[in-house]
Amino acid sequence: MADNDPLSNALSGVNNAESVGHLSHTVQPASNVIGSVLEVFYDRGYIDGFEFVDDGKAGNFEVELKGAINKCGAVKPRYETGADEYEKWEKRYLPARDYGTLIVSTSHGVMSHYEAREEGLGGQVIAYVY
Repeated sequence: MADNDPLSNALSGVNNAESVGHLSHTVQPASNVIGSVLEVFYDRGYIDGFEFVDDGKAGNFEVELKGAINKCGAVKPRYETGADEYEKWEKRYLPARDYGTLIVSTSHGVMSHYEAREEGLGGQVIAYVY
């Protein structure tokens, strides 16, 4: 069966591995968007690290978990948002103000909503983590 949304599958797998207490998880297949989202997770302190493993096909990511994720997931459909509208999406996807992170795809790349707000960028809300 084909995966319709690899990002959603990757975040669901990370969420499930965190909830049962695993220290690592393999995300397969790898993509640039998944790598960028994992980079935001790492920068914000939700994971210990990740590494791309080339298997001759699409590759995969070995993610080192540290038990800091309560919940993460993909946002579907991918909503367009302006630089001044992040609070609306925080209310919808995060449990409290300034608790957790929205991951946003902007014209300057994938980043957290905190960075996007600082730079005055809008974009598409693609994922959340807290």
